[in-house]
Amino acid sequence: MTTSTRGIASAKKVTPAVLVLEDGRVFRGRAYGAVGETFGEAVFSTGMTGYQETLTDPSYDRQIVVATAPQIGNTGWNDEDDESSRIWVSGYVVRDPARVPSNWRARRSLDDELVAQDIVGISGIDTRALTRHLRERGSMRAGIFSGEAVGAETELLARVQAQPHMKGASLFEEVATKETYVVPAIGEKRFTVAAVDLGIKGMTPHRMAERGIEVHVLPATATADDLYAVNPDGVFFSNGPGDPATADGPVALMTAVLERKTPLFGICFGNQILGRALGFGTYKLKYGHRGINQPVQDRTTGKVEVTAHNHGFAVDAPLDRVTETPFGRAEVSHVCLNDDVVEGLQLLDQPGFSVQYHPEAAAGPHDAAYLFDRFVSLMEGQRA
Repeated sequence: MTTSTRGIASAKKVTPAVLVLEDGRVFRGRAYGAVGETFGEAVFSTGMTGYQETLTDPSYDRQIVVATAPQIGNTGWNDEDDESSRIWVSGYVVRDPARVPSNWRARRSLDDELVAQDIVGISGIDTRALTRHLRERGSMRAGIFSGEAVGAETELLARVQAQPHMKGASLFEEVATKETYVVPAIGEKRFTVAAVDLGIKGMTPHRMAERGIEVHVLPATATADDLYAVNPDGVFFSNGPGDPATADGPVALMTAVLERKTPLFGICFGNQILGRALGFGTYKLKYGHRGINQPVQDRTTGKVEVTAHNHGFAVDAPLDRVTETPFGRAEVSHVCLNDDVVEGLQLLDQPGFSVQYHPEAAAGPHDAAYLFDRFVSLMEGQRA
Protein backbone atom coordinates (compact mmCIF):
# COMPACT_ATOMS: atom_id res chain seq x y z
CA MET A 1 0.00 0.00 0.00
CA THR A 2 1.18 3.53 -0.64
CA THR A 3 1.25 6.27 1.92
CA SER A 4 0.05 9.65 0.74
CA THR A 5 0.71 13.07 2.21
CA ARG A 6 0.82 13.33 5.96
CA GLY A 7 0.61 16.29 8.26
CA ILE A 8 2.74 17.00 11.30
CA ALA A 9 0.24 18.75 13.53
CA SER A 10 -0.11 17.25 17.00
CA ALA A 11 -3.30 15.35 17.72
CA LYS A 12 -3.31 16.25 21.43
CA LYS A 13 -6.22 18.58 20.81
CA VAL A 14 -9.36 16.79 19.71
CA THR A 15 -9.26 16.47 15.93
CA PRO A 16 -11.84 14.31 14.13
CA ALA A 17 -10.51 11.27 12.28
CA VAL A 18 -12.04 8.46 10.26
CA LEU A 19 -10.88 4.96 9.33
CA VAL A 20 -12.30 3.71 6.03
CA LEU A 21 -12.05 0.03 5.06
CA GLU A 22 -12.13 -1.11 1.45
CA ASP A 23 -15.45 -2.94 1.96
CA GLY A 24 -17.10 0.34 2.94
CA ARG A 25 -17.16 0.04 6.72
CA VAL A 26 -16.27 3.27 8.48
CA PHE A 27 -15.04 3.94 12.04
CA ARG A 28 -15.02 7.48 13.41
CA GLY A 29 -12.72 8.63 16.18
CA ARG A 30 -10.02 11.16 17.06
CA ALA A 31 -6.67 11.85 15.45
CA TYR A 32 -3.72 10.20 17.17
CA GLY A 33 -0.18 11.07 16.22
CA ALA A 34 0.21 13.12 13.05
CA VAL A 35 -2.81 14.68 11.35
CA GLY A 36 -3.30 13.96 7.67
CA GLU A 37 -3.97 10.82 5.67
CA THR A 38 -2.39 7.45 5.10
CA PHE A 39 -3.12 4.17 3.35
CA GLY A 40 -2.18 0.57 4.03
CA GLU A 41 -3.40 -2.93 4.73
CA ALA A 42 -5.44 -3.04 7.95
CA VAL A 43 -4.19 -5.83 10.23
CA PHE A 44 -4.51 -6.48 13.95
CA SER A 45 -1.89 -7.38 16.55
CA THR A 46 -2.89 -9.14 19.77
CA GLY A 47 0.17 -8.23 21.83
CA MET A 48 -0.62 -6.56 25.16
CA THR A 49 2.86 -5.02 25.26
CA GLY A 50 5.72 -4.28 22.89
CA TYR A 51 4.10 -1.58 20.77
CA GLN A 52 7.44 0.18 20.24
CA GLU A 53 9.01 -2.97 18.80
CA THR A 54 5.92 -3.57 16.68
CA LEU A 55 5.90 -0.10 15.19
CA THR A 56 9.60 -0.25 14.30
CA ASP A 57 9.46 -3.78 12.83
CA PRO A 58 10.15 -3.46 9.07
CA SER A 59 7.80 -6.41 8.44
CA TYR A 60 4.90 -4.00 9.07
CA ASP A 61 5.82 -1.80 6.10
CA ARG A 62 2.67 -0.42 4.39
CA GLN A 63 0.33 -1.81 7.04
CA ILE A 64 -2.13 -0.03 9.30
CA VAL A 65 -1.81 -1.85 12.61
CA VAL A 66 -4.79 -2.21 14.94
CA ALA A 67 -3.86 -2.76 18.59
CA THR A 68 -6.32 -5.16 20.22
CA ALA A 69 -5.12 -4.26 23.72
CA PRO A 70 -7.53 -1.52 24.85
CA GLN A 71 -4.97 0.91 26.27
CA ILE A 72 -1.77 1.76 24.44
CA GLY A 73 1.06 4.14 25.31
CA ASN A 74 1.35 3.59 29.07
CA THR A 75 5.12 3.10 28.99
CA GLY A 76 5.81 5.92 26.54
CA TRP A 77 8.72 5.72 24.10
CA ASN A 78 12.37 5.11 24.93
CA ASP A 79 15.62 5.23 22.97
CA GLU A 80 16.62 1.58 23.44
CA ASP A 81 13.83 -0.68 22.18
CA ASP A 82 13.54 0.27 18.50
CA GLU A 83 13.90 -2.72 16.19
CA SER A 84 15.12 -0.53 13.31
CA SER A 85 15.99 3.06 12.54
CA ARG A 86 12.38 4.25 12.14
CA ILE A 87 8.68 3.47 12.46
CA TRP A 88 7.55 1.39 9.47
CA VAL A 89 3.80 1.05 9.93
CA SER A 90 1.65 3.18 7.64
CA GLY A 91 -0.81 3.99 10.41
CA TYR A 92 -1.76 3.07 13.97
CA VAL A 93 -5.21 2.36 15.42
CA VAL A 94 -5.83 2.35 19.18
CA ARG A 95 -8.86 2.48 21.42
CA ASP A 96 -7.71 4.36 24.53
CA PRO A 97 -4.31 6.11 24.30
CA ALA A 98 -2.55 6.76 27.60
CA ARG A 99 -2.87 10.37 28.65
CA VAL A 100 0.41 10.36 30.59
CA PRO A 101 3.21 7.82 30.04
CA SER A 102 4.78 6.34 33.16
CA ASN A 103 8.03 4.38 32.92
CA TRP A 104 11.53 5.12 34.14
CA ARG A 105 12.95 4.45 30.67
CA ALA A 106 10.48 6.67 28.79
CA ARG A 107 11.87 9.76 27.06
CA ARG A 108 8.64 10.97 25.47
CA SER A 109 5.09 9.86 24.80
CA LEU A 110 4.03 7.51 22.02
CA ASP A 111 1.87 10.29 20.63
CA ASP A 112 4.89 12.61 20.46
CA GLU A 113 6.93 9.96 18.62
CA LEU A 114 4.16 9.34 16.11
CA VAL A 115 4.01 13.08 15.44
CA ALA A 116 7.80 13.34 15.16
CA GLN A 117 7.90 10.52 12.60
CA ASP A 118 4.79 11.76 10.77
CA ILE A 119 2.70 8.63 11.42
CA VAL A 120 -1.04 9.18 11.05
CA GLY A 121 -3.19 7.33 13.56
CA ILE A 122 -6.68 7.19 15.00
CA SER A 123 -7.95 6.61 18.55
CA GLY A 124 -11.28 6.37 20.33
CA ILE A 125 -12.79 3.70 18.07
CA ASP A 126 -14.16 0.27 18.97
CA THR A 127 -11.07 -1.82 18.19
CA ARG A 128 -12.86 -4.98 19.34
CA ALA A 129 -15.52 -4.51 16.66
CA LEU A 130 -12.84 -3.65 14.09
CA THR A 131 -10.83 -6.76 14.96
CA ARG A 132 -13.90 -8.99 14.70
CA HIS A 133 -14.64 -7.44 11.32
CA LEU A 134 -11.11 -8.17 10.06
CA ARG A 135 -11.28 -11.74 11.38
CA GLU A 136 -14.55 -12.33 9.54
CA ARG A 137 -13.78 -10.46 6.32
CA GLY A 138 -9.98 -10.73 6.27
CA SER A 139 -7.22 -8.13 6.25
CA MET A 140 -7.99 -5.43 3.73
CA ARG A 141 -6.94 -2.10 2.33
CA ALA A 142 -7.77 0.90 4.48
CA GLY A 143 -7.17 4.59 4.94
CA ILE A 144 -6.98 6.90 7.94
CA PHE A 145 -8.04 10.50 7.38
CA SER A 146 -7.95 13.31 9.94
CA GLY A 147 -8.21 17.09 10.02
CA GLU A 148 -8.60 18.63 6.58
CA ALA A 149 -8.17 15.20 4.96
CA VAL A 150 -11.62 14.11 6.19
CA GLY A 151 -14.14 14.36 3.36
CA ALA A 152 -17.10 12.63 1.81
CA GLU A 153 -17.13 8.92 2.61
CA THR A 154 -17.72 7.93 -1.01
CA GLU A 155 -14.66 9.86 -2.12
CA LEU A 156 -12.49 8.44 0.67
CA LEU A 157 -13.66 4.90 -0.09
CA ALA A 158 -12.80 5.31 -3.76
CA ARG A 159 -9.29 6.42 -2.81
CA VAL A 160 -8.86 3.42 -0.52
CA GLN A 161 -10.04 1.04 -3.23
CA ALA A 162 -7.54 2.57 -5.67
CA GLN A 163 -4.60 1.41 -3.53
CA PRO A 164 -2.61 -1.70 -4.48
CA HIS A 165 -3.18 -4.99 -2.66
CA MET A 166 -0.62 -6.58 -0.36
CA LYS A 167 -0.78 -9.76 -2.42
CA GLY A 168 1.78 -9.29 -5.15
CA ALA A 169 3.61 -6.49 -3.30
CA SER A 170 7.41 -6.58 -3.42
CA LEU A 171 8.59 -4.62 -0.38
CA PHE A 172 11.70 -6.27 1.05
CA GLU A 173 14.15 -4.10 -0.88
CA GLU A 174 12.39 -0.96 0.42
CA VAL A 175 13.20 -1.79 4.04
CA ALA A 176 16.56 -3.58 3.76
CA THR A 177 19.94 -2.01 4.46
CA LYS A 178 21.71 -0.56 1.46
CA GLU A 179 25.19 -1.19 2.85
CA THR A 180 26.70 -4.16 4.67
CA TYR A 181 27.34 -3.69 8.38
CA VAL A 182 28.73 -5.90 11.13
CA VAL A 183 27.29 -6.74 14.53
CA PRO A 184 30.27 -7.99 16.56
CA ALA A 185 30.17 -11.06 18.77
CA ILE A 186 29.64 -10.46 22.47
CA GLY A 187 32.62 -11.98 24.23
CA GLU A 188 34.74 -14.53 22.39
CA LYS A 189 33.99 -14.85 18.69
CA ARG A 190 33.02 -18.42 17.78
CA PHE A 191 31.37 -18.16 14.36
CA THR A 192 30.74 -15.82 11.44
CA VAL A 193 27.26 -15.59 9.94
CA ALA A 194 26.20 -13.84 6.75
CA ALA A 195 22.69 -12.47 7.33
CA VAL A 196 20.55 -11.46 4.35
CA ASP A 197 18.50 -8.42 5.36
CA LEU A 198 14.96 -8.69 4.00
CA GLY A 199 13.64 -6.47 6.81
CA ILE A 200 15.70 -7.66 9.75
CA LYS A 201 14.84 -6.73 13.35
CA GLY A 202 17.70 -5.41 15.48
CA MET A 203 17.22 -8.02 18.18
CA THR A 204 17.93 -10.90 15.78
CA PRO A 205 21.67 -10.27 15.22
CA HIS A 206 21.88 -9.36 18.90
CA ARG A 207 20.60 -12.82 19.87
CA MET A 208 23.28 -14.33 17.66
CA ALA A 209 25.97 -12.02 19.02
CA GLU A 210 25.08 -13.20 22.52
CA ARG A 211 26.16 -16.67 21.37
CA GLY A 212 29.55 -15.59 20.11
CA ILE A 213 28.50 -15.01 16.49
CA GLU A 214 29.86 -12.13 14.42
CA VAL A 215 26.99 -11.18 12.12
CA HIS A 216 27.58 -9.56 8.72
CA VAL A 217 24.25 -8.05 7.67
CA LEU A 218 24.06 -7.79 3.88
CA PRO A 219 21.55 -6.03 1.58
CA ALA A 220 18.63 -7.96 0.10
CA THR A 221 20.33 -7.60 -3.28
CA ALA A 222 23.47 -9.43 -2.15
CA THR A 223 24.86 -12.16 -4.40
CA ALA A 224 26.25 -15.54 -3.45
CA ASP A 225 29.73 -14.14 -4.00
CA ASP A 226 28.93 -11.35 -1.53
CA LEU A 227 27.74 -13.88 1.06
CA TYR A 228 30.74 -16.17 0.78
CA ALA A 229 33.23 -13.28 0.68
CA VAL A 230 32.81 -13.05 4.48
CA ASN A 231 33.71 -16.77 4.81
CA PRO A 232 30.57 -17.59 6.79
CA ASP A 233 30.08 -20.59 9.04
CA GLY A 234 26.35 -20.15 8.47
CA VAL A 235 23.85 -18.10 6.48
CA PHE A 236 20.72 -16.44 7.86
CA PHE A 237 17.65 -15.11 5.98
CA SER A 238 15.61 -12.56 7.94
CA ASN A 239 12.00 -11.57 8.34
CA GLY A 240 10.53 -8.95 6.01
CA PRO A 241 7.38 -7.47 4.44
CA GLY A 242 5.36 -8.20 1.35
CA ASP A 243 4.44 -11.21 -0.73
CA PRO A 244 7.12 -13.95 -0.84
CA ALA A 245 5.89 -14.90 -4.32
CA THR A 246 7.65 -11.74 -5.58
CA ALA A 247 11.02 -12.57 -4.00
CA ASP A 248 12.70 -14.37 -6.89
CA GLY A 249 16.10 -12.85 -6.11
CA PRO A 250 16.23 -14.09 -2.49
CA VAL A 251 14.93 -17.50 -3.61
CA ALA A 252 17.79 -17.78 -6.12
CA LEU A 253 20.24 -16.77 -3.39
CA MET A 254 18.74 -19.33 -1.01
CA THR A 255 19.12 -21.96 -3.73
CA ALA A 256 22.82 -21.14 -4.05
CA VAL A 257 23.26 -21.58 -0.29
CA LEU A 258 21.43 -24.91 -0.37
CA GLU A 259 23.65 -26.11 -3.21
CA ARG A 260 26.72 -25.44 -1.06
CA LYS A 261 25.13 -27.15 1.97
CA THR A 262 26.06 -24.27 4.28
CA PRO A 263 24.31 -24.32 7.68
CA LEU A 264 21.15 -22.31 7.16
CA PHE A 265 18.59 -20.56 9.37
CA GLY A 266 15.57 -18.50 8.27
CA ILE A 267 12.94 -16.53 10.17
CA CYS A 268 9.48 -15.47 8.91
CA PHE A 269 10.05 -14.19 5.34
CA GLY A 270 13.18 -16.34 5.41
CA ASN A 271 10.99 -19.37 6.13
CA GLN A 272 8.86 -18.57 3.10
CA ILE A 273 11.96 -18.11 0.95
CA LEU A 274 13.25 -21.52 2.04
CA GLY A 275 9.84 -23.01 1.26
CA ARG A 276 9.92 -21.63 -2.26
CA ALA A 277 13.52 -22.79 -2.81
CA LEU A 278 12.48 -26.31 -1.79
CA GLY A 279 9.61 -26.25 -4.29
CA PHE A 280 6.69 -25.45 -1.99
CA GLY A 281 4.16 -22.73 -2.73
CA THR A 282 3.11 -19.80 -0.54
CA TYR A 283 -0.29 -18.23 0.03
CA LYS A 284 -1.90 -15.28 1.79
CA LEU A 285 -3.63 -15.95 5.08
CA LYS A 286 -7.10 -14.54 5.63
CA TYR A 287 -6.01 -12.24 8.45
CA GLY A 288 -2.59 -13.54 9.46
CA HIS A 289 -0.86 -14.09 12.79
CA ARG A 290 0.32 -10.99 14.65
CA GLY A 291 1.00 -10.80 18.35
CA ILE A 292 3.11 -12.39 21.09
CA ASN A 293 0.84 -15.17 22.34
CA GLN A 294 0.54 -17.72 19.52
CA PRO A 295 0.83 -21.44 20.42
CA VAL A 296 3.20 -23.43 18.22
CA GLN A 297 4.29 -27.04 18.53
CA ASP A 298 7.83 -28.10 17.74
CA ARG A 299 7.07 -31.42 16.09
CA THR A 300 10.66 -32.61 16.50
CA THR A 301 10.32 -32.56 20.31
CA GLY A 302 6.57 -32.37 20.92
CA LYS A 303 7.07 -29.22 22.99
CA VAL A 304 4.44 -26.46 22.78
CA GLU A 305 5.75 -22.90 22.80
CA VAL A 306 4.05 -19.53 23.20
CA THR A 307 5.54 -17.44 20.41
CA ALA A 308 5.70 -14.02 18.76
CA HIS A 309 4.30 -13.71 15.23
CA ASN A 310 4.00 -11.20 12.44
CA HIS A 311 3.07 -12.78 9.14
CA GLY A 312 0.28 -12.55 6.61
CA PHE A 313 1.63 -15.22 4.26
CA ALA A 314 2.49 -18.88 4.86
CA VAL A 315 4.19 -21.88 3.23
CA ASP A 316 1.99 -24.52 1.61
CA ALA A 317 3.73 -27.74 2.64
CA PRO A 318 2.26 -31.13 3.66
CA LEU A 319 1.98 -31.78 7.39
CA ASP A 320 1.60 -35.54 7.13
CA ARG A 321 4.72 -36.66 5.32
CA VAL A 322 8.35 -36.04 4.49
CA THR A 323 8.84 -34.38 1.08
CA GLU A 324 11.58 -35.16 -1.43
CA THR A 325 13.08 -31.90 -2.70
CA PRO A 326 15.99 -31.03 -5.01
CA PHE A 327 18.08 -30.69 -1.82
CA GLY A 328 17.09 -33.89 -0.10
CA ARG A 329 14.27 -34.64 2.28
CA ALA A 330 12.39 -31.88 4.10
CA GLU A 331 9.56 -31.83 6.61
CA VAL A 332 7.33 -29.44 8.50
CA SER A 333 9.01 -29.01 11.90
CA HIS A 334 6.60 -26.57 13.57
CA VAL A 335 2.86 -26.01 13.30
CA CYS A 336 0.47 -23.41 14.74
CA LEU A 337 -1.99 -25.08 17.08
CA ASN A 338 -4.70 -22.52 16.36
CA ASP A 339 -5.08 -23.31 12.66
CA ASP A 340 -2.44 -25.86 11.55
CA VAL A 341 -0.49 -23.25 9.57
CA VAL A 342 3.09 -24.31 8.76
CA GLU A 343 5.39 -22.55 11.23
CA GLY A 344 8.71 -24.19 10.43
CA LEU A 345 10.66 -26.32 7.95
CA GLN A 346 13.59 -28.65 8.51
CA LEU A 347 16.04 -30.24 6.10
CA LEU A 348 16.85 -33.85 6.89
CA ASP A 349 19.85 -34.44 4.62
CA GLN A 350 21.79 -31.23 5.13
CA PRO A 351 22.06 -28.57 7.88
CA GLY A 352 19.19 -26.13 7.55
CA PHE A 353 15.89 -25.09 9.10
CA SER A 354 13.53 -22.15 9.38
CA VAL A 355 10.58 -20.92 11.42
CA GLN A 356 7.69 -18.67 10.49
CA TYR A 357 7.53 -16.88 13.84
CA HIS A 358 10.01 -14.66 15.73
CA PRO A 359 12.26 -16.45 18.23
CA GLU A 360 14.16 -13.25 18.98
CA ALA A 361 10.98 -12.28 20.87
CA ALA A 362 11.16 -8.51 20.89
CA ALA A 363 8.67 -8.17 22.39
CA GLY A 364 7.44 -11.59 23.42
CA PRO A 365 8.09 -14.81 25.34
CA HIS A 366 11.47 -16.53 25.18
CA ASP A 367 10.13 -20.07 24.66
CA ALA A 368 11.80 -20.31 21.24
CA ALA A 369 15.22 -18.91 22.11
CA TYR A 370 16.62 -22.44 21.75
CA LEU A 371 16.40 -22.06 17.97
CA PHE A 372 19.47 -19.83 18.00
CA ASP A 373 21.27 -22.58 19.92
CA ARG A 374 20.06 -25.07 17.31
CA PHE A 375 21.67 -22.90 14.63
CA VAL A 376 24.92 -22.86 16.64
CA SER A 377 24.77 -26.66 16.85
CA LEU A 378 24.45 -26.91 13.06
CA MET A 379 27.54 -24.76 12.60
CA GLU A 380 29.44 -26.76 15.22
CA GLY A 381 28.52 -29.98 13.43
CA GLN A 382 29.60 -28.64 10.06
CA ARG A 383 32.91 -27.43 11.45
CA ALA A 384 33.55 -30.82 13.07
